[in-house]
Amino acid sequence: MASAKKRNALYAQSGGVTAVINASACAVIETARKHKDRIGKVYAGRNGILGVLAEDLIDTGRESAEAIAALRTTPASAFGSCRYKLKSLDQNRREYERLIAVFAAHDIGYFFYNGGGDSADTCLKVSQLGESMGYPIVAVHVPKTVDNDLPVTDNCPGFGSVAKYVAVSTLEATLDVASMAKTSTKVFILEVMGRHAGWIAAAGAMAADRRRDLPILVLFPEIPFDRARFVAAVDDRVRRYGYCSVVVSEGVKDAAGGFLADQGLRDAFGHAQLGGVAPVIAGIVRDELKLKYHWAVADYLQRSARHIASKTDVAQAYAVGRAAVELALKGRNSVMPAIKRISQNPYRWKIEAADLAGVANVEKFMPRDFISEDGFGITEKCRRYLRPLMTGEAYPSYRDGLPAYAMLKNVAVAKKLPDTFSV
Repeated sequence: MASAKKRNALYAQSGGVTAVINASACAVIETARKHKDRIGKVYAGRNGILGVLAEDLIDTGRESAEAIAALRTTPASAFGSCRYKLKSLDQNRREYERLIAVFAAHDIGYFFYNGGGDSADTCLKVSQLGESMGYPIVAVHVPKTVDNDLPVTDNCPGFGSVAKYVAVSTLEATLDVASMAKTSTKVFILEVMGRHAGWIAAAGAMAADRRRDLPILVLFPEIPFDRARFVAAVDDRVRRYGYCSVVVSEGVKDAAGGFLADQGLRDAFGHAQLGGVAPVIAGIVRDELKLKYHWAVADYLQRSARHIASKTDVAQAYAVGRAAVELALKGRNSVMPAIKRISQNPYRWKIEAADLAGVANVEKFMPRDFISEDGFGITEKCRRYLRPLMTGEAYPSYRDGLPAYAMLKNVAVAKKLPDTFSV
């Protein structure tokens, strides 16, 4: 169990942002403020773990209760994020020695890291500092990823909102194409995120259902791209409907397993830099079918669209942040608050603790029975899974026609260490 001694907490954000990551930040800070007998100050790392290593900390105590509450309806990363993965202790001991120095200088006893699979790995390594280097720390991972590819948890905060955005965008763009297809565009292609898992692309198929018979094809990373089959499927839909839409995941691969849109670059996590598969698919439509097309890339728009966030997603993002603090106060080191679906109709869920060792560096892919037999759509089982995650609206307040998002002061904490640190 955790010591009753009051210690400070450190929260940081990592990886690509979401529409609701700040709702988790709001929950961590608000919940910590309710436990002033156990938690002293709540700091935030400026730009994630990089800010921690640089001793560039933010004093969230300088923000009003109203400003922190406004984070619940604010997109992006209020304290700055980063893509940086700690190496193992054997590979880079100096980073861990620096973390301990920063933690000790500011009496950090609780560490909350808000991110995806690579961030879970970083949090796991921090959680082991007590055992490996003799510094007492309780580290809890707060799940976040639009890709929905974390294991153990039923779904990931951030996914429900991007799924809602992609489904709405696909619906509206498809209706646009349908209205113009007689004399203009026949095929619309929307590129969405998803490196290895097709969860986001699957959401595009939600635009069509029994009430809306719309020709929508989905290209998943889990299904090897077959040029001839794809061309035949587009040709079939255009012949029958006069038009069609294609939702393509950025991580679509060919039969040999290579990305169709690998730019030959790597990000800080070592992942291939993707993007640009939409024009590749558009070129195939042009070359093979001679049809007029348009393509678009959802890119940052899909993950920052707080104005159309899922109410379920907002609630779950807040819940995992609150649970993270509650678990830490119980002394639960090296865990992650996971979402468990306990009822489908009505949709009900709860939070359970999951060991980080089973989360870090593990990806969850689309089950084959979520993908239609032809590989270009989703099954009813997938629809039942997705529907409640996208349900409900949680609009921000508006001012002068625009969302009134929070703008924090992000006052820096005075540095206590004499030396600087660079990665």
